[in-house]
This record gives sequence, structure tokens and C-alpha cells, in this order.
Amino acid sequence: MNTARIGILALMFATNVMPQGNAANPASEPDTSPHKAQFIGVEEDVKLEVLDWGGFGRPLVLLTGLGDTAHIYDKFAPKLTPTYHVLGVTRRGYGRSSAPRSGYGAARLGDDVLAVVDALKLDRPVLVGHSRAGEELSSVGSRYPERVSGLIYLDAGYAYAFYDPSQGDLNIDLADLQKKLARLEPGKLPRDPTDLVRDLLSSSLPTFRTRSARDAEESHGSAAVIR
Repeated sequence: MNTARIGILALMFATNVMPQGNAANPASEPDTSPHKAQFIGVEEDVKLEVLDWGGFGRPLVLLTGLGDTAHIYDKFAPKLTPTYHVLGVTRRGYGRSSAPRSGYGAARLGDDVLAVVDALKLDRPVLVGHSRAGEELSSVGSRYPERVSGLIYLDAGYAYAFYDPSQGDLNIDLADLQKKLARLEPGKLPRDPTDLVRDLLSSSLPTFRTRSARDAEESHGSAAVIR
């Protein structure tokens, strides 16, 4: 894709027409945006609301921040249709999309986006994500770079978007550790917990302890420098 055009698009997002408003359209504000809505199955019993504003050119898929739905782009998306075929996806757990009990990790959320791309037969779209959508952007871009033409991060470059397993991130590591420990609770224990227990004892717990100590030492050092 023309990199200059991508740069112009990113600048336009950042300076002039960033989406505003609440995640869902209030009843007092009827949805008059010129889109078509459909529901795409991405997993068994899981469907996502997908909005299609039409347009011409390469597909451009808008992904939302935490708590928002694709309707956050209702006023903004039509501005892009002269140049792009514009779509928006409501993440699982929000709006009219399915809200399963699981499937909120980066890999699964990225797979949801790709499932929509496959279902609609979109050819190497540009993915545009705001805030928490950096997680989906990096999930897709790091695992399947050949499936997209570009990634645009809109205030979306946080630790969860650029997670480096070799360095880790304490908040992400803690969330992963908590999920694994939760599987040891009564009623959730796997039939054969050997692999889970081995992973906890040999990897997850020691790694988290090491990174916690490292972060504490770095914070202490920073405080000493400030003083």
C-alpha cells in the first residue's frame, strides 16, 4: 500500500477527526449513519456486530477502544469512503456482539478480527485501532503480517500492544498467572493438571517472581535518582 497515503490517513485521524461520543448510540440519538449492520460468526456461538459504510478502494477495518462499539465511528467513517471500503467491528463482550465467558486474550481477539476478514473475503485490509485495539493490531501483525496491508495505532501503543515475552510486563504477566491459578479452583481443575502444575512451578511463578523483583529494584533506583 502507498505508505504516504497511510501516513496522511494516520495524521488525519490524530489531528482532525478522531471519533467522539459514547460507545452506544443513546435512544435519543437515532442511528442515522449510512452503514449496513451484520453479524459474523467468529467462533462457535460467538458472533460479532460488523458495520459496513461502503466506499471504494482498499478495505479499511476500524477497531475500537475498551468499552466502545463500532458505532463510535458512525460520524467519522463516512469521511473515508471516497478512498476506502470502510468497516467497523464491535469486539466480543460489547454492544450487540456476543459476550462469552472466555476468549478475551490477545490471540483470540486477533483471531476474531481475522475471522471477520475471512468471512467478508477482504483482501489484505488496513487495520486501524484506537486505544485497547492496539492489542488486536499487534496480535494480527506479529502473527500474520502477510494478511494485512498496514496497521495504524491511534493512541494505542501501550504495553499490551507491544508485549515482549523476553522482557515481560508485570500487569500482563500477573493477569496470565491469575488465569492459570484460577484453573486450579474446585470445579475448574483439568482432568489431568500435570502440564498446568508443571508450567506454574517451573515457569510462570519463577518468572513472575523474577520480574517483580526486577521492577521493584528499578522503581527503587528511579526514586533514588529523583531524590
